[in-house]
Amino acid sequence: MKVTDFEYYLPDELIAQEPAPVRDESRLMVLRKNGGEPEHRLFKDIVEYIKPQDVLVINDTRVIPARLWGKKEGTGTTIEVLLLTRRDEHTWETLVRPGRRVPPGTNIIFDAELTGTVEAVVGEGCRLIKFQYQGVFEQLLDKLGVMPLPPYIRKQPADPKRYQTVYAREPGSAAAPTAGLHFTPELLQRIRDQGTSIVPVLLHVGLGTFRPVKVDEVARHRMHAEYYSVSVETARVINEARARGGRVIAVGTTTTRCLETAAREKGAVKPGAGWTEIFIYPGYHFQAVDGLVTNFHLPRSTLLMMVSALVGRERLLDAYARAVQLRYRFFSFGDAMLII
Repeated sequence: MKVTDFEYYLPDELIAQEPAPVRDESRLMVLRKNGGEPEHRLFKDIVEYIKPQDVLVINDTRVIPARLWGKKEGTGTTIEVLLLTRRDEHTWETLVRPGRRVPPGTNIIFDAELTGTVEAVVGEGCRLIKFQYQGVFEQLLDKLGVMPLPPYIRKQPADPKRYQTVYAREPGSAAAPTAGLHFTPELLQRIRDQGTSIVPVLLHVGLGTFRPVKVDEVARHRMHAEYYSVSVETARVINEARARGGRVIAVGTTTTRCLETAAREKGAVKPGAGWTEIFIYPGYHFQAVDGLVTNFHLPRSTLLMMVSALVGRERLLDAYARAVQLRYRFFSFGDAMLII
């Protein structure tokens, strides 16, 4: 299977540069796995498609201001650092630009209170950096860092909270789980009020989710590891819902990666935590996830491949062509799709 099999035409003006004025009033395309024409609704109508016996699974990771700019000691060269994964109290795996300018031993000065030393090269563009700081690291990030928006979004949102889900809890992500951006507290309560369980999992979004595919053959791509966690209570609720005939509806591709990593035979989800490199593309057989809430993804991306595995590549690309025709908004701040 070729990466070019996941190409599609998208006019630049359909790439959303800011979120919808109201979270749950973005548009929603409903695509059924068993066929039929897509339905076109508002996101707040999603409650009509979720049944009381279902379970809605969310990723409650929180985006940190993970993008920092510093100066290379000795030359003053500007260095951009994106925090990806915390290895210990002082050490992070990072994405560095320009990487060729920062070999091991390089010192980077971010502020009088924060410096870093490159300890090792850990992949293309990635470096282990040990930070030295005074005070609390998270407070320094709030002071010096910015929200790491994708490169196709050209300016920071007026309200930074719009790049966080309303249920974001555990800091650690370098990007938002954007399917969840459409939910409001009121909409979540409406879903609970009809008897549907809503449970959290955790996957800290890192390089694995948004690194571009640079190989020609899909199967040759390797995902970057991301940290995940599934609690005993979440696993219990999911497994009991499935035993009653309910569906597991994942909010986002990150939630899907988490659940499928934790899934065992017959769809049972096992609690636990660790690192996942799971890569889901057509031919994959889903064990835990029955439905998916997701945004419209970049051409050739691993996210587009994952959604294709759930609904079929040709059917998905047909739906994307329809979305372009109907002027849906694409990517992180764009509209949503429900696959059931």
